[in-house]
Amino acid sequence: MQTVVKNHIEKVLDTNIVLEKPKDLSLGHFATPIAFSLAKEYRKSPMIIADELAAKFVDSEMFEKVEAVKGFINFKLSNSFLEEFSKNALSSGENYAKEESKNEKILLEYVSANPTGPLHIGHARGAIQGDALARVGKHLGYDITTEYYVNDAGAQMDLLGLSLALAGQESILNQEVDYPEKYYRGDYLFDIAKDVANDLGTDIFNDNSRHIELALYAKDKILDLIKTDMADLGITFDSYVSEKSLYVNWDETRKVLENNGSLYIKDEKVWIKSSELGDDVDRVVVRDNGIPTYLAGDIIYHKNKYDRGYDRYINIWGADHHGYITRVKAAIKFLGNDPEQLEVLLSQMVQLLKGGEPYKMSKRAGNVILMSDIVEEIGSDALRFIFLTKKSDTHLDFDLDRLKNHDSSNPIFYINYAYARINQVFKKAEKSFDDVKDISYENLNQDALNLVYESLLLPSVLNEAFSKRDMQKITDYLYSLASSVHRFYNEYKIVGSDEEAQYLKVLSLCALTLKSSLNLLGIKAKETM
Repeated sequence: MQTVVKNHIEKVLDTNIVLEKPKDLSLGHFATPIAFSLAKEYRKSPMIIADELAAKFVDSEMFEKVEAVKGFINFKLSNSFLEEFSKNALSSGENYAKEESKNEKILLEYVSANPTGPLHIGHARGAIQGDALARVGKHLGYDITTEYYVNDAGAQMDLLGLSLALAGQESILNQEVDYPEKYYRGDYLFDIAKDVANDLGTDIFNDNSRHIELALYAKDKILDLIKTDMADLGITFDSYVSEKSLYVNWDETRKVLENNGSLYIKDEKVWIKSSELGDDVDRVVVRDNGIPTYLAGDIIYHKNKYDRGYDRYINIWGADHHGYITRVKAAIKFLGNDPEQLEVLLSQMVQLLKGGEPYKMSKRAGNVILMSDIVEEIGSDALRFIFLTKKSDTHLDFDLDRLKNHDSSNPIFYINYAYARINQVFKKAEKSFDDVKDISYENLNQDALNLVYESLLLPSVLNEAFSKRDMQKITDYLYSLASSVHRFYNEYKIVGSDEEAQYLKVLSLCALTLKSSLNLLGIKAKETM
């Protein structure tokens, strides 16, 4: 709708404009400050220009009223225009706001947590952000592949094997053990140790030559656990890529970097000249023992990504990976690819409270809050929604007890209650959504028309949210629309009124928008509460 309106105004005025949505809908549904931009060219005051431009819409069927106010031009949409778009939305059903293919392939990588333990609450934020971004992008016509990069190489895997050996010695063999500070700890390792004893025998726990075998066994078990935790949150991935499997391509990748002069040897280490492309210093890619570094793995992986031929690459990383952005982009450039095709979205930490006090750490995971524990306590819908109420690169604090409130302080309850209320109104009226889909909006009052207008903003909200990689725009929109629904319900008699059929049609459109928006966030709207 917004695009159609903007194109029409630009055609009439024969110039590009900025189209805004006034906070006070009594002023109009849209506004443009174009008169201020034209003041210098026309050598007139913006007020005079606005008056002249507004007069060009006197015969437009799209608008009920176009008026100049202090240099702005305000546009109030006509009933017939809103009715036409409402009809199209209602007829599209679950495909509402769905767009045709944009012929743009995007590889979206997120979570990619080390398979050394269960997912914690910090991982959940990036997971939910990535999944919602993928859902919305696919709905808008983008060809998106979601991917999990399994960090199954390097020191953390050695440490996992050694940690599991100690866990087996303690829980299976009843030996006294002392865990070094950096080792992994938690009851999940005891659970895996039981499986090891059944599948591989108990001798392996005291055999120092088999800790890599233990690590690989534990990795597979933990990866299965991660997949289960993700599925409980409604998240699946199109592909999983093993870091370890990619290292066979290191020699090929290294040759490309050597051939373009981006590597050098110093102190028996191999360095990449990342400082030439904005990094603070050059970085080591091969240690003095000949083993590639973690950065080398990232370089191989991104070469692999680009070799697969996507148009855009989006990574969602934890905020602690901020320093890696410049060096990875430098490597992409040295490999002959375009670093501007890569976007890195950072996911900040989460502080979780319960009754105003810090949430207790999980014994099962050692020293973190498990994502699965929170899903079990408040449900996946509440967790998904609250994690999308702020842009992922900002700090997030939230209290679990707030998400149990049955009032407007609990946003997911408030929005679901609006949707359930609409369903209850239809039940009371003994009508279905189909019964009112052809009702006219003629002579509909302004508050009802504004509800129609708000509901029809969904396509523009989705496009803005995806283009800015900011799902908060959708959650803010949902809360605002739910507030409007509650206000309308409280101010107007619906069932049994002379306008019953019209009001029901308006509410059916609101219900479609609420349900569609929640679905795109991975949340199922509740019809009863």
